[in-house]
Amino acid sequence: MRQVWIPRAGSPEVLELREAPDPLPAAGEVRIRVEASGVNFADIMGRLGIYPDLPAMPVVPGYEVAGRIDAVGDGVETDWIGRDVLAMTRFGGYADVVCVLEAQAYARPEELSVAEAAGLPVNYLTAFQLIEVMGSLRTGETVLVHSAGGGVGIAAVQLAKRIGARVIGTASASKHDFLKSLGVDECIDYTCEDFEARVLDITHGRGVELVLDAVGGKSFKKSYRSLAPTGRLGMFGISAAATGKRRSLTSLAVTLLGTPWLQFTPLALMNANKGVFGVNLGHLWEEQDRVSGWMETLLDYTRERSESRIVPVVAETFPLEHAAEAHHYIQDRRNIGKVLLIP
Repeated sequence: MRQVWIPRAGSPEVLELREAPDPLPAAGEVRIRVEASGVNFADIMGRLGIYPDLPAMPVVPGYEVAGRIDAVGDGVETDWIGRDVLAMTRFGGYADVVCVLEAQAYARPEELSVAEAAGLPVNYLTAFQLIEVMGSLRTGETVLVHSAGGGVGIAAVQLAKRIGARVIGTASASKHDFLKSLGVDECIDYTCEDFEARVLDITHGRGVELVLDAVGGKSFKKSYRSLAPTGRLGMFGISAAATGKRRSLTSLAVTLLGTPWLQFTPLALMNANKGVFGVNLGHLWEEQDRVSGWMETLLDYTRERSESRIVPVVAETFPLEHAAEAHHYIQDRRNIGKVLLIP
């Protein structure tokens, strides 16, 4: 099999394609011949050496794949063999063969292409946790989605519109027309507009019920101030720490220093009638039953015969050996939707 490795922290060019023997599934595992692998911002932060959950380098990144099962380990029914699936991977997804626990694999709905299926797990589970599980978004409420043109952003927009919420999205101007076609009600160009001021203007000074923020640093402060009473701030990343294509300890320090460590105190939250919560899907491996329930709900959403059906948006695909180009593409903020590697 072929795998893409991060041998050391650095620019996208450090990524290496290596060959290795095909793995054998252990007890309770299935083996997948990968047809598409998802690329996520966590992979980029791992390559930069600033992602705390990354195992020691060298390491194969990757959290999600779609493909076909060709072997199973002890204790797994053989009728899995030959099934088309999508799956969560605890690293190792940048490969043309992976082994995962049976519980982490899901039959691919016939309504989804392989590429769409590979774009579902990380982005949509994260958005589902932010929007429905912890954000408790309701019909008629307003949500501010940062980086609305990214993978999680588009997933969040689709889930919010399905609920019947009003959506404000931040993105560069070139992405606004597409976002409006998805149902985004108001677009803010974060490159030249103050999103806090624009949100308050759009909502006539009241603010929004939910903000989804993966930017971090000072953005958390501004997002919190953009909340209406009873509003919730969902934090799920710190992309501001990865402004360049090489690790910058200065950017990391500035982002951490700008984080409102003292603002979200119990007394301040009580007095403001606001809530703050965090999401990290990579820390829910011990909650597989709950996550599987969310995934089954999302898969049901993809099967619906209505306008509310969700479908992952694929921005671009790259051959597995061009993983560096995929990382450049995302860091250049060119993607509208999901970026995938195709073995």
